[in-house]
Amino acid sequence: MIKSMTAFGSAAFQQGDRRYVAEIRSVNHRYRDIVLRLPRNQQLLEEGLRAIISSRIHRGRIEASLQIERSSEAPPYDLELNLPLADAYLRIFRQLAEHAGLDQEMRLESLLQMKDVMAVRPDADDAEEAREGLHKALHGALDALDEMRCREGDAILKDFIERLDRLEVCVDAVHRRAPELNDECRRRLNEKISTLLNGVDVDPARLAQEVAFLAERSDITEEIVRARSHLKQFRDYMSLDEAVGRRLDFLIQEIHREVNTLGVKAADTAISQMAVEMKAELEKLREQVQNVE
Repeated sequence: MIKSMTAFGSAAFQQGDRRYVAEIRSVNHRYRDIVLRLPRNQQLLEEGLRAIISSRIHRGRIEASLQIERSSEAPPYDLELNLPLADAYLRIFRQLAEHAGLDQEMRLESLLQMKDVMAVRPDADDAEEAREGLHKALHGALDALDEMRCREGDAILKDFIERLDRLEVCVDAVHRRAPELNDECRRRLNEKISTLLNGVDVDPARLAQEVAFLAERSDITEEIVRARSHLKQFRDYMSLDEAVGRRLDFLIQEIHREVNTLGVKAADTAISQMAVEMKAELEKLREQVQNVE
């Protein structure tokens, strides 16, 4: 199943006087990059929330924000002083002041700004309730996100199918044209030899030998077979229920390689024109694949 990497989802879960709100958005990224924003007193839940996101999104940059709203005025957390750390800061400050010969005092607001002197202590009784509420809100937001990703993916899938159909039409046309290359090669070679030799007869056996040599060099059967195989693989991957974006991107590179090779080897105007058309379709496919999970 094709899923887009660009989407947005949000959800809320009410439990008692608390409302848990989750918003999540995803954009294109080569790998999976999760940015998670949580209430300061719920940082211990980050690992579990990240695991939920990772289990449902395999590729893209994901930005998730979770909040807890309370209808009551009671603070959602308590503050506590780290007195041993504050004492250590004071000792270092006095030691530095004595060493430098400075007569300065440590102000209270300056001490409170020191790292970890004032700590946020979550309410232990509410930890399990918060975990449950945030998990439900996140699952709801991921459901909404996934719905949008699937809708976008359906539109991309339709575009893929149309472009693959055009590519296969071109490959079939190249395949039909390929047998005519030998006759064209024979005709061009005969004309050049006749011009150079000014009417002198040419040994038919030697001419056939030269034509066979040139035909072998310009044979594009292998490239046609591989291009068809890659196009079939592309269709097969589109039906898989997993992240396929990187594999599709790789296949596009391989198809482009085959198309470029057959255009060079064939040395034929008609095939060269079809190769240009195929490259244009492949470039449009590549642009779309960049948005696929």
